[in-house]
Amino acid sequence: MSDVAPVREDSRIKSLDVTRGFALLGILAVNAAFFAAPWQTSQNPLLAPLDVNEATMWSWLVMHVFFEFKCITLFSMLFGASIFLVGGDKSDKARGGVLTRRLLWLLVFGLIHALLIWYGDILTIYAITGLIVMLARNWKPLTLTIVGSVLYLIAFGLQSMLALVIDFIPPAEMANVETQLAAVFAPPPEELARVQAAYQGGWLSALQENVNTWLTIITSSIFGLGIRTIGVMMIGMALFKWGFLSGRAPVWLYVLMIALGGGALFVIWQQAMLNWEAGFDMIHMVTDGAIANTGLSIFVSIAYASVLILLVKAGVRFLTEPLAAVGRMAFTNYIAQSLIMTTIFWSGRGFGLFGEVDRPTLMGIVGLVWLAQLIWSPIWLSKFQMGPLEWLWRRLSYGKGVVMGKQAPT
Repeated sequence: MSDVAPVREDSRIKSLDVTRGFALLGILAVNAAFFAAPWQTSQNPLLAPLDVNEATMWSWLVMHVFFEFKCITLFSMLFGASIFLVGGDKSDKARGGVLTRRLLWLLVFGLIHALLIWYGDILTIYAITGLIVMLARNWKPLTLTIVGSVLYLIAFGLQSMLALVIDFIPPAEMANVETQLAAVFAPPPEELARVQAAYQGGWLSALQENVNTWLTIITSSIFGLGIRTIGVMMIGMALFKWGFLSGRAPVWLYVLMIALGGGALFVIWQQAMLNWEAGFDMIHMVTDGAIANTGLSIFVSIAYASVLILLVKAGVRFLTEPLAAVGRMAFTNYIAQSLIMTTIFWSGRGFGLFGEVDRPTLMGIVGLVWLAQLIWSPIWLSKFQMGPLEWLWRRLSYGKGVVMGKQAPT
């Protein structure tokens, strides 16, 4: 039996846990729309019940500018770092075996989550892309950065093609394009009513609609999303190898990254306001608006990591400790978010509020879940070394008993 074991509590890298906790909470702000209403409402701010007006515009703007794509990008970078942390050098066969089992079990967990809990699962994508990225864990940081950036740009280019194609469409045919986009992002009321009835029609009805939606999304997005995720994971692994994510880079570099991220946020904000002024025209939303957000998100993500790392280095514990606890229990908290939100919005499983909540109320619900996880995670970790799902995942990955309770001091 190998003596490879999970990292000890006192050996954890605080900056990684803090950053992971922040990313996980931010992901919920984006995912919330998918839980609460038909998935098209996440892309179309004019679609009821999450439609916005001048008074409620803030509830979309905050999510879109500060969280959308930024937090999932940040989380993917951290996952890339974790692949190296768990698997180590490729010459270490024992750790490599643990990493392989870890990713295969993540695929199992992801499929269970996607099919039985919520269609917006990201674990399956992480498991599949992780099995590819693990082959690169011996690469030098510069190689990882170059290849990761190229893949990121390829994924960005695939999305940008739509904008280029639309630019060359004759004006006489634009009406047809608008009709096709409306069919996808602004479905007729009867289709929205059907989806709402499915999620309010009991557990079996909601489950069937969930599975159908997952099959549609996974088949249409896995290629582009997979390329982007592989690229971001490689960049994250490179940043860890360089010491950036663990807080060992010089302070001036973090300040520079914050400045670059601030500039990117300004551009994204400006583009969001142009979307608003254009009446959230779908052609503009899926071309220029989406391009700015997806293309620049990585700079914002690195800036967020830089802010959090500097807070850790400055010893701002009242902010960093709760976030670190959420991050240490990221797997448990991620699944808990899905269970909480589906309990609120599905019938059969919970209160059946799907399609009944407006966007400001939804953001209020997100804030309450944030508060709950920031409270319960430190409480749990005061008694245990890890969350319950972290324990199960490690038990399966290492193939031996893993102690979950706190060890008595020796």
